[in-house]
Amino acid sequence: MKAILRPGRRASRHPVDEVLPPGKLAVYGFQHVLAFYAGAVIVPILLANSIGLSTQQLVHLINADLFTCGIASIIQSVGFWKVGVRLPLLQGVTFTAVSPMIAIGLAAGGGTDGLLVIYGAVIVAGLATFFLAPFFSQLIRFFPPVVTGSVITIIGLALLPVAAADATGGAGPTSDPTSGKNLAYALGTLALIVLIQRVFKGFMATIAVLVGLVAGTLVAWAFGDAHFDAVGGSDWVGVTTPFHFGWPQFSIAAIISMIVVMLITAVETTGDVFATGEIVEKRINREDVARALRADGLATTIGGTFNSFPYTCFAENVGLVRLTRVKSRWVVAAAGVIMILLGLIPKAGAIVAGIPHPVLGGAALAMFATVAVVGFQTLAKVDFHDHRNVVIVATSVGLAMYVTAQPQVAQAVPGWAEIIFGSGITLGSLTAILLNIVFHHVGKDFGPAVAGQPGDSIRLDQVNTMSRDEFVETFAGLFQGPRWMVERAWEMRPFTDTHALRRSFQEALFSGSREEQRQLIESYPQLGSQFVADGLSGEASLRDQSARGLTFLAEPERDELTAITEAYRERFGFPLVISVRDAESFDRILEQGRDRLGNCENQEHAAALLEIAKIAGYRFDDFLSDANPIHSARTRWSSSR
Repeated sequence: MKAILRPGRRASRHPVDEVLPPGKLAVYGFQHVLAFYAGAVIVPILLANSIGLSTQQLVHLINADLFTCGIASIIQSVGFWKVGVRLPLLQGVTFTAVSPMIAIGLAAGGGTDGLLVIYGAVIVAGLATFFLAPFFSQLIRFFPPVVTGSVITIIGLALLPVAAADATGGAGPTSDPTSGKNLAYALGTLALIVLIQRVFKGFMATIAVLVGLVAGTLVAWAFGDAHFDAVGGSDWVGVTTPFHFGWPQFSIAAIISMIVVMLITAVETTGDVFATGEIVEKRINREDVARALRADGLATTIGGTFNSFPYTCFAENVGLVRLTRVKSRWVVAAAGVIMILLGLIPKAGAIVAGIPHPVLGGAALAMFATVAVVGFQTLAKVDFHDHRNVVIVATSVGLAMYVTAQPQVAQAVPGWAEIIFGSGITLGSLTAILLNIVFHHVGKDFGPAVAGQPGDSIRLDQVNTMSRDEFVETFAGLFQGPRWMVERAWEMRPFTDTHALRRSFQEALFSGSREEQRQLIESYPQLGSQFVADGLSGEASLRDQSARGLTFLAEPERDELTAITEAYRERFGFPLVISVRDAESFDRILEQGRDRLGNCENQEHAAALLEIAKIAGYRFDDFLSDANPIHSARTRWSSSR
């Protein structure tokens, strides 16, 4: 009986809550620290270089950062009361805050004066995040992909000049863009990171940036370009004390800027929590998100107190959880303990502070550009047939790049607005948030035009209120023959965007019975037939087949195609359906037809449905193009380049 109960007790504990043996906790925890380390120390290095801090001050920032990262990770993974999501989520300084913090620091005069204003803003923003956490789920609707994608893209693009400045030797008098040595260090580090990512997989790929930094620094040291004089003057043990640089200073503009940063990182944290929940197979609810955000807020407040910066979940370590399949949150807690210990060793911070600027710049180019790519991926979810989204992205990115390229613009505005105009990330983020509210939350939401012609177009809000007959009449042209697919798509209203409308037709198509689908397949005309060329099968079929010249074939080509289509119908009992617009040439259509003659009937039934779905997709694009000629012209121009 005991043998039966014992496995049951073990099974009742979720893998997230499993406490591994001390040896495994140490090894897996150290692995998390390695994957995280480069990203953890780069933020204080970039900030210190930009606002003019000394090497000793940088060493203290690095130690304080590691020390507070450890505390923050333990809070998030172990948790207490309603703080901490209790998942294997490691906390680190958010890259989102880098550019705004640099702008805040420089606006306050740089050096420690700027640092104190940064800490004041960080402490207040952390408290705001802590208390707003339960309400954030109600605010998240103001941060759809068009906003978060714009912001993440802006962050990556706005940080690239910082990386480029380091690659040339550092901002200020040490910069030398004409130096071949600086170029070699930067490109060499970047090339090594790319090579590791290409050649290696698994754990080695996750520490590519760290390896690149170490290798680049060793090469620079061998040539006498890396200096570690500060290591000898640093203590073996040192404890970071609260307000080491002085009492924080508070600026309204700086606080607003940092609160915006925390709102943006809250969106990132929410995504990381759901991603980790999926990886470890644990259901995430609203209270879990609130716990995670409270931990972010508390860690950020602690960071401002202990001479560090705003904290969020590190996506790199989310990927490591998926890679290793080690789901225990106590592994991250062990990583937190290791980071606290590293934060108590000033010599370790001094070694990191000795990384040459060009080496750091080469690694930063890879990391910051990757941030921009994540933004592109997020923007891929946006419905750009809705011209409002085009305006939101274009305006926010344009303004962000404007002040990034011309930072002196901040001097043309009143003092209270300098913080906003002094940072491309802050200005671009606020613009995206405000424009999203103006276009999508103020007044009636008409949605994008999805059919009709300019001046007489049908918008998405009208589609959502159509009767069944009106809907079928409008969209029946997506398919040949029967209309049951369109009728079932109507039942899936309301549609949030054109992507949802498009998916409804696809889902309806594949939900039909075999008999219904067979009837639909038999409704499609023969490829290259005179019936299609004369327009008797409808304008849509004429447009489909004329795309590859099937409506004006010479007699030999028509005979060859007819032989294949008739052999296909004789074998399977229904016409050969091919999405002609997908084919590169007429020869490819013939080749595809011959290949499919060798399939079984069930395989061809499925293949025909897939081709019909593709054809409907192109016809849906035609609907959108006719209703949105400007967007259509822009899309055709970009795709032709």
